[in-house]
Amino acid sequence: MAGPRYWDPTGARYGIPTYPWHLAPYGLATRRQLRAAGLRPGGQPVAAQILWRSRRPRPGIRAAYLYRLELARPVRPMTPARQTALDRALAARRTCPTCRCDRGYTIPTSLGTCLPCAEAPALAA
Repeated sequence: MAGPRYWDPTGARYGIPTYPWHLAPYGLATRRQLRAAGLRPGGQPVAAQILWRSRRPRPGIRAAYLYRLELARPVRPMTPARQTALDRALAARRTCPTCRCDRGYTIPTSLGTCLPCAEAPALAA
């Protein structure tokens, strides 16, 4: 195969246009890049993807989806009602279901309770 790995601008091999790391054409951006520019995909389909081989703790082929900049829409502003709903959702993640205390940190899903409640049975034994 000639050229860089994962180079498929026509989409014949991977189904959608595919580019290697740092070689995507101008006019396409990831979700994170859109957000940094104050934009969101706005319901548009994925236009292309970037593929790369990762050697991190979960090795393998990783993908980042790309969206068209000209079809992106501005991020919706935070309304007072949305802020209230977000605050309640985050407070629910901090509240222990056992002791009903707001612990100030997100309750670990692996434990299902706050750290003092999770350690209490171990101390009693």
